[in-house]
Amino acid sequence: MMDMTIHDAVAFFRVLADPTRCAILVRLARSDERPTELSNALKQPLETIAAALADLESAGLITSRPSDAGGERYYHLDLERLQQRYAQAGGTIHPALAQAIAGIEEESAPRPKARVLFLCTHNSARSQMAEGLMRAFSHGSIEVFSAGSEPGPVHPLAVETMEAMRIDIRNQRSKHYEEFIGQHFDYVITVCDRARETCPVFPGLKESIHWSIPDPTTVEDETEQRRAFHQAATQLANRIRYLQILIERGQNTQSVRR
Repeated sequence: MMDMTIHDAVAFFRVLADPTRCAILVRLARSDERPTELSNALKQPLETIAAALADLESAGLITSRPSDAGGERYYHLDLERLQQRYAQAGGTIHPALAQAIAGIEEESAPRPKARVLFLCTHNSARSQMAEGLMRAFSHGSIEVFSAGSEPGPVHPLAVETMEAMRIDIRNQRSKHYEEFIGQHFDYVITVCDRARETCPVFPGLKESIHWSIPDPTTVEDETEQRRAFHQAATQLANRIRYLQILIERGQNTQSVRR
């Protein structure tokens, strides 16, 4: 991690200090969103949102990509980048602040397992990898499932990509989301732009989240497709690690309140 100058730190904190930009970061920390959605949620003119998004993208804190379902672009917060920049900026005040961002693990009382459902169209690649990744990362502390609106066979490259990460998903199967209608989930996460448009309503849902992940199965060249699967798995792994922190800290808070 390269050192940041005091001038860079001031510029970074100035980006965060703007109420609209900060509010956008808070929303994008939970889910990918489009400008119109941000405008409606924050009750700000679309022009104001567009300017704030441009500032955040220029600062390297967010990225965007075209929606596979058409229409506006989806914006995504690069949490890893934000964490690095935050630590660097803190380090310009005192080196201890660069380390403090790692936080302290807290012990908590036994609690009910959170239930997470990943959805995409075919339940063959992205959602299958997401299911395998979260199950592996949580070591069984989170109940995780995946499904699709038009389920098809699990893609061989999804299995191969997970095996390269020492995660076995060979026993996972594709499922229609109707299998889960009526069940309780704490988090439902769409990893496909088209699936987001048709996502059913689940009772008692804590939060509905969208991750705009490019579909690696649409890449035709074999070498490029393998690279696309690796990139999708890497994106999913990074997001799932941060989601796991969110889930566990939320459960810890509930344990304290009880």
